[in-house]
Amino acid sequence: MLLNYIWIGFFLVAFVVALASFLFTGDAQVFKAIIDATFSAAKMAVLDIALPLAGVMTLWLGLMNVGEKAGAIRFLSKIVGPFFSKLFPEIPANHPAAGQLLLNFSANMLGLDNAATPIGLKAMESMQQLNPQKDTASNAQIMFLAINTSGLTIIPIAVLAQRAIMGAANPTDVFVPLLIATYCSTLGGIIYVSIRQKINLFNKTVLAWLGGITLCIGLLMAYCMSLSPENLARFSNIAGNGILLLVITAFIGGGLYKRINVYEAFIEGAKEGFKTSVKIIPYLVAMLVGIGVFRASGAMGYLINGLAWCVDAIGLNTDFVGALPTAFMKPLSGSGAKAMMIEAMGTYGADSFVGRLSCLFQGSADTTFYIIALYFGSVGIRKTRYSVQAGLIADLIGVVAAILVAYVFFH
Repeated sequence: MLLNYIWIGFFLVAFVVALASFLFTGDAQVFKAIIDATFSAAKMAVLDIALPLAGVMTLWLGLMNVGEKAGAIRFLSKIVGPFFSKLFPEIPANHPAAGQLLLNFSANMLGLDNAATPIGLKAMESMQQLNPQKDTASNAQIMFLAINTSGLTIIPIAVLAQRAIMGAANPTDVFVPLLIATYCSTLGGIIYVSIRQKINLFNKTVLAWLGGITLCIGLLMAYCMSLSPENLARFSNIAGNGILLLVITAFIGGGLYKRINVYEAFIEGAKEGFKTSVKIIPYLVAMLVGIGVFRASGAMGYLINGLAWCVDAIGLNTDFVGALPTAFMKPLSGSGAKAMMIEAMGTYGADSFVGRLSCLFQGSADTTFYIIALYFGSVGIRKTRYSVQAGLIADLIGVVAAILVAYVFFH
């Protein structure tokens, strides 16, 4: 229901802002900009997202089917079973969904979006099979979305590369602050959903896993901080591609060991790739058009200016306000947030407080509305319950953490 109100709100706010702009300035170009945005967003949803995703989906759903028949997914499920049984109590022990969730989270943390998305869609489908109310998000699906929308990424190579392109003296100086902010976002999302679902996070198993993950992240941070920007990019490339190659080899090797017909198993799973990509098109078009209209109306600019006025009125430091367009855009559009980040670095400088903070905003959260439309749309869920709140709360925690960390490290 909340998603419905937000979507309608995009159009209502855009209409009011556009009408007010026309009445005050007499310039009717804003109306053209809004209409152009509707067509552009609809085209992007199909040509730039759904169709390219079809090829990747076909590949990875085929490989996932091979992995399931070979027993690799079930093996991964046994490893994370004790932890996921506490965090996702609706998923039975050793269910394939647990292994798929692990692969999805791992791919996301390594910044491997092309692999993470199809694996995540497969995990959502597996959880949907366990869902007694097919049109309503289950507890497990909401927890999964909260973790995904929090955007936990261990090696944010895209942000670091963009800083290098924009001429930053030390492109990796945002690495540790970014990891702290994105980890706070993820942990905040997990805590919020756990409270709503009455999950005991003080269970010994949960604490041990979260503590172990935190330790691993800390050690990896320490190692990556010792590398030069060139070596960090090389390490990221080797780690990411090496892990993907290992997964593919393990799935196919497992299939050969189990004496299954690997080719037929791949084709069987791959057939679902195009179907899933087509199925999500209406959801993507609806959400991206709403976001596009909101942006084109100029409402985002008024929102930023209004917030800056409020912060200044109560006497707080306003240095962070220049980076807020990236923070506000991130839940709505990944490409839009990237453009805002680049604009901030270009306007204020890559090594300025605003330039660095915009990078933290870009890396500390993910595109909440796009992810919800994509994953829930793939399985036909219409009632999202508190998924949107969970995603936005995780985003807000990431934004607040990014601001605080930026003041500590860079102000």
